Amino acid sequence: MSLYCGIAFKRKLFWCYRLLSTYVTKTRYLFELKEDDDACKKAQQTGAFYLFHGLAPLLQTSAHQYLAPQHSLFELERLLGKFGQDAQRIEDSVLIGCSEQQEAWFALDLGLDNSSSISASLPKPEMETELKGSFIELRKALFQLSAKDASLLSTAQALLRWHDAHQFCSRSGQPTKKNLAGSKRVCPSNNIIYYPQIQVNLRELETAAWFSHHEVATALKRKGPYTQQQNGTLPFWLPPKLAISHQLIKEWVEKQTSSSLPA
Repeated sequence: MSLYCGIAFKRKLFWCYRLLSTYVTKTRYLFELKEDDDACKKAQQTGAFYLFHGLAPLLQTSAHQYLAPQHSLFELERLLGKFGQDAQRIEDSVLIGCSEQQEAWFALDLGLDNSSSISASLPKPEMETELKGSFIELRKALFQLSAKDASLLSTAQALLRWHDAHQFCSRSGQPTKKNLAGSKRVCPSNNIIYYPQIQVNLRELETAAWFSHHEVATALKRKGPYTQQQNGTLPFWLPPKLAISHQLIKEWVEKQTSSSLPA
């Protein structure tokens, strides 16, 4: 019995070390890409790109679920060329993560007129036809995405929105310039560096978390004041019925429930 427990413990310890090693390796790699433009440019050659238009991600429908397609650099250059765009527009992309095999993931919004872009936004309907998908508001599609895609697209949208809102220095009023990875923006006139907020701002939010369809549906049915659960915690709070966010949540729950019913 003691021998079995010893072997089980060693296996568990091995997997813990392996997970920790993978996490450290990914963190170091991402740090390198964020600080070194040449390394980031090289990573784009073999990386994958998620596309947005006006902060809405490109999604494809598959069995009552949304999929976020990835595009290679070659596919993206071909797409831009077909719509008469310069490939330099790819420099507007932002780094959002990487795989365990160190495949870098980027996001590019083709519907924003960034100061570094050479030309205007690409036409949305023509793009959707070419890409065989639709640009859908993330808040409406969030719960029909996999956990991985939901996390990546949320990170991407927040980072793209931040860059769109910080194109000018708050002190000098001059245009700021982002590094290739999009981990910061610099004002050339005074060298002030601006960093995006990718963590929860605890001064604005008490907490943030993911919830399942069942948990949200249960919260919608709950009436009266919230009572403490057996484990001492309180159920999460939903916005009041008159709020737009409440109606969006209710719409999603009803849509998910009806789509799961047998035909």
